[in-house]
Formats: sequence, structure tokens, C-alpha cells
Amino acid sequence: QVQLVETGGGLVQAGSSLRLSCAASGRTFSTYHTGWFRQAPGKEREFVAYISRSVVNTYYTDSVKGRFTISRDNAKNTVYLQMNSLKPEDTAVYYCAATVRLPLGVAPSEYNYWGQGTRVTVSS
Repeated sequence: QVQLVETGGGLVQAGSSLRLSCAASGRTFSTYHTGWFRQAPGKEREFVAYISRSVVNTYYTDSVKGRFTISRDNAKNTVYLQMNSLKPEDTAVYYCAATVRLPLGVAPSEYNYWGQGTRVTVSS
């Protein structure tokens, strides 16, 4: 199993940047595909970004393309989400997720392991 801990959230103004980190412990992190999801108040959890365990493949939801960048450092067992040009609609709790099996889609059910989340609030 793997344990995930997200950090880096906070309250920022629109147009600002934040970098979220997800530190993993447990089994070999490099065997896990990872993703970032977010959940805004009153809404369902939604996919944000994905990075393969090999670091070769990434995928983003349309609303964050060109603004967010997912990366990972397998030597440090850490996944990052660099968020630039933040908008009020990016306000949510952001979750890191991991799975050994290759995700076939963007549904949260594709991932087995989750962190506790870190809150991001973007003011206008």
C-alpha cells in the first residue's frame, strides 16, 4: 500500500500561483500512476491532471490546460501540481491519488489510494 500526504494549499488572489506537493510513503512509489483531483463545495470530485509512473505521459482536464503542470520525482516519492494564473473557479480541496493499475479514464474510482486533501482558495 501507499500513503499520500498533500501540502501546499492556501488562500491566494486570482492570477497567483501555488505549487501543491504529494508525498508518498509505503511501497515503491515508482510503481504507481498518480493523479490530482479537486472537489469544490457542493460539487462532485473531478479530475484535474494525471502523470504516468514512468513520467512519460501526462493528461489534463481542459479547464486547466496551459495553466497547471503535473510532475513527479520518483527519487523523492513526490508528485507536484504547479498551478499558475489561478482563478476563483479553481477554489476546491485538492486530492492526490494513486493506482498501480493503468487508469482507463478520469473517474475517481480508477484510483485506489487517496490523500486527505489540501484546500486551495482563490479570491477575486
